[in-house]
Amino acid sequence: MKSTLNSTAAETSQDSFRADTASAKRWLYILPSVFVTYSLAYLDRANYGFGAAAGLAKTLNISGSRSALLGSLFFLGYFLFQIPGAAFARRKSARILVFFALVSWGVLASLTGVIRNFWLLAADRLVLGVAESFILPAMLILLTNWFTRAERSRTNTLLILGNPVTVVWMSIATGYLIRAFGWQMTFVLEGIPSILWGVVWLVVIRDHPHQAPWMPHESCRALNDQLEREQWLLPKVADMTSALRHPSVILLSIQYFFWSVGVYGFVLWLPTVIQKGAAKGIAITGLLSGVPYVFAVFLMLLVGYFSDRSFRRKRFIWPFLTISGIALFGSYLVAGQSFWWSYVFLIVAGSTMYAPYGPFFAIVPEILPKNVAGEVTALVNSCGALGGFAGTWFVGLLEARTGNSRAGFLLMSISLVLSGILIFCLHTVSSNTLSTLPLNLREE
Repeated sequence: MKSTLNSTAAETSQDSFRADTASAKRWLYILPSVFVTYSLAYLDRANYGFGAAAGLAKTLNISGSRSALLGSLFFLGYFLFQIPGAAFARRKSARILVFFALVSWGVLASLTGVIRNFWLLAADRLVLGVAESFILPAMLILLTNWFTRAERSRTNTLLILGNPVTVVWMSIATGYLIRAFGWQMTFVLEGIPSILWGVVWLVVIRDHPHQAPWMPHESCRALNDQLEREQWLLPKVADMTSALRHPSVILLSIQYFFWSVGVYGFVLWLPTVIQKGAAKGIAITGLLSGVPYVFAVFLMLLVGYFSDRSFRRKRFIWPFLTISGIALFGSYLVAGQSFWWSYVFLIVAGSTMYAPYGPFFAIVPEILPKNVAGEVTALVNSCGALGGFAGTWFVGLLEARTGNSRAGFLLMSISLVLSGILIFCLHTVSSNTLSTLPLNLREE
């Protein structure tokens, strides 16, 4: 009898070990792949700011307002096809969609450095936005197939971490590449990795755990059971039309619009602001531009971790956005007096505006079931794209009209504070509801 019990205990322990190993493999196979993919997407959208700072407009004889339009057209394309892309990713394959997007935007990003005609360049930037619009919704859908609610803020954080991490090394590398080869060749060189990575993505990634050869059948079943139990706690929503009437969906869409006005205006015009204020070369501008994103990386990791531990999402979003808006206002106040004080405020603003992304994108799958969560996430992200369009265009336009960055940073400041106020007003899943989750869903 004792021998039988020992044998059973050994088998149970062995099964648990296999499950833990399989769980670790999810983090090792899936998350580095989505991190690199999102990094490459962000590389090919954010390097435009360095091209502008390096003289793109002067080389192509483009006015300041047309240069701002070029930067913002990307986001118009980014807005148009997100919901159809999310629907394809949910019903068919996020893996295939991301593969075609990688190859497409790599080619289009390289063409940015080749095209000399303004309207062809405008069309290229617009279609580049379309190609990249599929990425974030598709990969968020992919992550919901692989990770539970208790892991979601951290996995979202590690995905979106590709954003500030990319800007850090891109800020340094792009500055030196432009100095060595010129901005045109830099665009060409930075588009090639996306095409090559598409092949790696296709080999490594699978849409569901049961399709992965390295995932044991028992682990797939246990993970699927966990994900299904999470769906039981959510209200039933028949279709996307019904989801659009959900008050939280409307509020999240408006909130993310204002957040993105601040973020994308900041990302695309920070190099130009630093170059003018510090009066340094493009390489030093790249180094200075990367500092806010180094701090953002650490804050994002901390916020994602503590958000998953507590299941509190709002309290890890609105304070950071409010601080970011206040810091940009501080930069606005001192910009004409001291570049370096203005720069310190920019570091605070840049790091805090990125910190809440992980918990933010964990909200939608916690209030809506999976049959609409992907498309709703795409809708929210589309509104962010409109915010990116508005932020990039108006910040650039104000810079061109006034000859300095102060008015643009005031606009971003107001937008970020508004986004913080709106997320504070959001009604999310209560802690009482979350406490009813089985223990294995609350703790990994």
